[in-house]
Amino acid sequence: MRFDAKLSSNLTWPIQGVLFDLDGTLIDTAPDMALALNRLRLECNLPPLPFEQIRPQVSNGARGLLEIGFRLGPNDQGFAILRDRFLQLYQQDIAGETHLFSGFDEVIDWLNQQGMHWGIVTNKPGFLTRQLLKALDLKPSVVIAGDDLLRRKPFPDQLIYAAGHLRLPPQRIMYVGDHERDIQASRAAHMPSAAVRWGYLDGERPIEDWLADVILTNPTDLLALLSLTPNAP
Repeated sequence: MRFDAKLSSNLTWPIQGVLFDLDGTLIDTAPDMALALNRLRLECNLPPLPFEQIRPQVSNGARGLLEIGFRLGPNDQGFAILRDRFLQLYQQDIAGETHLFSGFDEVIDWLNQQGMHWGIVTNKPGFLTRQLLKALDLKPSVVIAGDDLLRRKPFPDQLIYAAGHLRLPPQRIMYVGDHERDIQASRAAHMPSAAVRWGYLDGERPIEDWLADVILTNPTDLLALLSLTPNAP
């Protein structure tokens, strides 16, 4: 096993379901998100930004990308127009280079074989989330997007709602994410959490300080973790 931290005493066995964040956790959307941002910059007569500068902000969605691309926030004039155009450009080529992170084919196959429910909880807008999952032929048991409820992560509402869909108590579900707000939402929902090193870590705080129950280095580490205990109630 290759866990970066000791298993937290907060973990409640057996884990009977898994929920994933989307961008930067389950799938690598950075190439297509970066392409849309740079196309928008070109439309505004600005040069492209290096991919390495864009990637860490992808988990922060349009807000984070427009911040680095145009130094604009949600309260600034012109933000809404640029956001809508960015989303339009992104939707036009939403799955050109997007793919599962390496190892997740094996993880999803294992979850399906075990009969373990898995789902998506993301702050990404619903119309983009569902279009992307369809393009990648991913069929989770539940999908809760950023505009499905009034509040989104770091509030726990989406995770609790997803647990209800799975008909499982939050304590029996693990949430896997690449941003501190994922772990904050997990803790508020009393749901075990796993932070991942392969995601779009934005550098605001070290992953070790997020207080996740476990830190994973590779997607297949999740299999070793879930295999520590039987799946049945």
